[in-house]
Amino acid sequence: MKRSSRRTLVVAVGVFALVALATVASADHSWNGYHWARQSNPFTLKVGDNVNSTWDAHLDIAISDWNQSTVLDLTKVAGGTSPKPCRPTSGRIEVCNARYGNTGWLGIAQIWVTNGTHISQAITKLNDYYFDQPQYNTPAWRQLVTCQEIAHDFGLDHQDENFNNVNLGSCMDYTNDPDGGPGGASNTDPSNEHPNAHDYEQLEIIYAHLDNFTTVGQSLVRPLNDRRLTMTHHFQQDDPPSEWGRLIRSSQDGRLQVFEQDLGRGNKIVRHVFWASSEERGRDW
Repeated sequence: MKRSSRRTLVVAVGVFALVALATVASADHSWNGYHWARQSNPFTLKVGDNVNSTWDAHLDIAISDWNQSTVLDLTKVAGGTSPKPCRPTSGRIEVCNARYGNTGWLGIAQIWVTNGTHISQAITKLNDYYFDQPQYNTPAWRQLVTCQEIAHDFGLDHQDENFNNVNLGSCMDYTNDPDGGPGGASNTDPSNEHPNAHDYEQLEIIYAHLDNFTTVGQSLVRPLNDRRLTMTHHFQQDDPPSEWGRLIRSSQDGRLQVFEQDLGRGNKIVRHVFWASSEERGRDW
């Protein structure tokens, strides 16, 4: 049952990163209005499980967390791709983990956008090269990144991009201390491993309107404007930044970046990239 007595809850390519806001008094962290087209709420969005046993519990928790939303039902299904190169499936999200290598990034969320703002397919990639290193090989780091990258895939952006300030209690908040408490900016701040009320509120705002067609599911009610959106778009295992298109946004410290590849006629591929710390990257990106 969707919430009536529950607490108030509130897609393009992305890499795990947070956006600094002057205030978080109200929900205002939509990712450029990107959303899945659908004709009713709540809508069911399939999430392909292409992760191994190390990540399965984190994926399950993230799905359960986001399903507290009143507008969204995520359903885990068998994966539709191999972890490398993590190809998309039309009408759903694919989540993959693999040792993608010394790429510089922890996680990437990538969406295919049609008609200006409508997400047609999405992927999340989690890089074991860094999650196998001591700094990131913790349940809290894995949960934070899983929660955030999936959220990019249905249109949420960050509440805050400062890694060094007090946690907001949201996985859409960057931090160097994802489990909160002692060891970070405060001895009493909350964990950033799960969504908070502002995240659910923002989802309600993003999905307040209905569309006259849908991009959810294996087939579309009407065809996309550009057949290139249904293609795998020259996927390579290493997926180098040279293939990501134009850098359109970067946080002050460069840990969050967004890249956009324009396919024309309102169609594009967008990536949200969450870079590892400079100490862990191993080479200069």
